[in-house]
Amino acid sequence: MDLQLRGKTALVTGASQGIGRAIAKSLAAEGVQTAIAARRGELLNDVADQIAAAGYLRPIVIAHDIMSEDGPEVLGAKALDVLGTIDILVNSAGGSRKVDLYADAAIWDEGMNMNFNTQRRLSHTVLPQMIEQRWGRIITISGKNEPEKHPGKINVAMSAKAAIHAWSKGLSNEVSQHGVTVNCLGPGKIMSEQIRKSYDEERRRKYAEEEIPIGYIGEPEDLAVVATFLCSPLARYVTGVLIPVDGSFRKYAF
Repeated sequence: MDLQLRGKTALVTGASQGIGRAIAKSLAAEGVQTAIAARRGELLNDVADQIAAAGYLRPIVIAHDIMSEDGPEVLGAKALDVLGTIDILVNSAGGSRKVDLYADAAIWDEGMNMNFNTQRRLSHTVLPQMIEQRWGRIITISGKNEPEKHPGKINVAMSAKAAIHAWSKGLSNEVSQHGVTVNCLGPGKIMSEQIRKSYDEERRRKYAEEEIPIGYIGEPEDLAVVATFLCSPLARYVTGVLIPVDGSFRKYAF
């Protein structure tokens, strides 16, 4: 299937590893000129070299800390400068950690900034030119906002993800008339270096059998194929939704 993406441009954050890396590779394979961003330039250059070696357009590397004071706005301006226009934004940078139930406000602020405010600010930086050209795609890699049972602990990112979902839905209602779609992807357990280091192969197998109905832990590429479709003109009627890509890991339908 031709996804009609050749000639489009994209900014992908968190592209040095994991899901962001896989999405950058997938978009490049469809003929998209990408700008890839993360803090670690050496890892970004490795991604860019792999994409170029595969015969696709070499991504433009932007080593940048999106969590700095004006990080989202600076990154958006840099990407617009090097690409000329941004047709697609993939917000893949973020993180998660469990903290004490009554953690300091600074910890909550950090979590909200990492998983909501930076994505929102970057999106609003590139959105005006999407509206002007009457075409755009904003994809945010979010996650679940189901409460987890950890006595005395709470996942700060969970509240931020809920905010992302509500914000994305509201934004989609405002910009759909301009040809811009806004969607979220909710990954389940996805194979990463952290999982490989924390769980040996036998423990991963047992966890998947007991907790994931499909029976195995997903790969970053499992999200990349869905994200790439959502970025395409073919997905013009899909907006304002959260799509779980999790092997039915979540317990609730909505």
